[in-house]
Parts: sequence; C-alpha cells; structure tokens
Amino acid sequence: MTSKERAALRAKANSLEAIIQIGKEGISENLIMQIDDTLDVRELIKVRVHLETAPKAPKELASDLAAQLGADVVQVIGGIIVLYREADPNRIAEKKKKRGSGSAKAKAKKKVKIKGMRQRQKEKEAKNPYAKYDRPRYKGDRDKKQGRS
Repeated sequence: MTSKERAALRAKANSLEAIIQIGKEGISENLIMQIDDTLDVRELIKVRVHLETAPKAPKELASDLAAQLGADVVQVIGGIIVLYREADPNRIAEKKKKRGSGSAKAKAKKKVKIKGMRQRQKEKEAKNPYAKYDRPRYKGDRDKKQGRS
C-alpha cells in the first residue's frame, strides 16, 4: 500500500466510529470472525483497544489482527486501530456456502395478516351467533337504546 493510498484511507476513516472493541480477552476466535465479517461488508473499520485492560499494546494487536485477517493496518493512534481489506466477492460467496443458507425456520417465513376490528368481529360471530356486536351507529340510536329522549 502506497503512502498516498494510506493517506486517502486515513481521511475516510476520520469520520468513522469504532464499531469493534478489544478488552481484557484480547484477540479471540469470535473477535476474528466478527472483524472478518465486518471487513467483508465495510472494507474500512476502526477498532478500539481498551488500554487499561488489553493484554498487549495496540500496535502489537494491530499486527496480529492484520496477519490473521489478511488486512492492512492503515494507522494506529492511541487506542484506535484502523484496518482495511478490499472486499473479495469470491471469498464472500465461499463463506456463505460454507455457513449454509440458514435453517429451515429462516427459509419458511411465517405470513402474518393483521386483522382489523371488523374482521375479528365477523370471525367471532361466525363461531358464536349470539355474539352480535350491538354498538350503535349514530348518537341518536344510543340515546334511544338507553331510554333517553
């Protein structure tokens, strides 16, 4: 990566928020998978290192992450690491195949139909013919039913 490319990536990363954090656990398998998936989607990410609890210095963590993920370290400032990896459509497709297309529950989405008050009342009346909904339609009808003049 040339210095001009690195400078352009630093400029883009300036407005980004750190979306991944490294704490006392350090670099774990779950963290690697999470960063790998995020790099596939975003290409450029910021990682925050909690300086008080992290087992290593941010520069060491950055070099470890870059080696394991095949990414480039754009910069390390304080507790912030900026990583870049160009998205490879072939690798993403291969990962999707490996993980599978999801469970059967995810495939068969449940169709939900929201019913209105009238529809619910019709169904209620169909089950029980004595459950007639006798709400008055007009204000005058209400007064007649209640014996008012």
